[in-house]
Amino acid sequence: MTTPEGTPSSPPPTAPSSGAMHELLRRLSELEADNRKLRRQSYGTLVVTAILLGASASLTYTAARHGLPGFVPDIIEAREFVLRDHQGRVRGAWGEDDQGSIRLVLQEVGSQASIKLNLLRDGSSGLTLADSAGNARMVIAVLPDQTTNLVFADGRGVARTVLGLTRRSGSSLVFADDGGTTRTAIGVDGRGAAMLSTGPVDTPDEETVDSAPAEAPAKPAAKPARKRP
Repeated sequence: MTTPEGTPSSPPPTAPSSGAMHELLRRLSELEADNRKLRRQSYGTLVVTAILLGASASLTYTAARHGLPGFVPDIIEAREFVLRDHQGRVRGAWGEDDQGSIRLVLQEVGSQASIKLNLLRDGSSGLTLADSAGNARMVIAVLPDQTTNLVFADGRGVARTVLGLTRRSGSSLVFADDGGTTRTAIGVDGRGAAMLSTGPVDTPDEETVDSAPAEAPAKPAAKPARKRP
């Protein structure tokens, strides 16, 4: 069929049959069912992802505070460890100082009371107990020459009593006054020779203690001879 202008015209549309309409409706229903299924799967995936993220964050927080359960690292490396209390105040430190010595310090809150453990570069080691004013009250020291000392100090930090042991097994006990002047020194060298000094004396060192001979006891005064009657 042609139009008056001479161009062919398209055939008029025909209505779809009932079977085609039924098939089209069936396909639309299937597409809607597939869309609902995809939405449920997407929602489930989001929920599972949120749960995994929450578990991962919780595990990371727990590992940062307490370490992983059942997992202990073989090596932990650091230049310094700092101990803080629940309020963030520094209570202790373990590390190397500017002189290359290793130091462990534990400090009381609100005072200068502390415990210090030192290992110096020359091999000397020591333990210091300080009071609330920061004065060393007791010191235990081991020197590179194997000399060992135990020092007790008063509230001003003045050494008042020193117990020492030399590398030759000589021992000494020294008492000082409140000015730090040695008043009494008792010593025994490695051979068993004793030494006792009183008054303002120098602190006995290894040579003094090891070489000092034992003091002979004072002889009683001779009694005058009786005259015969």
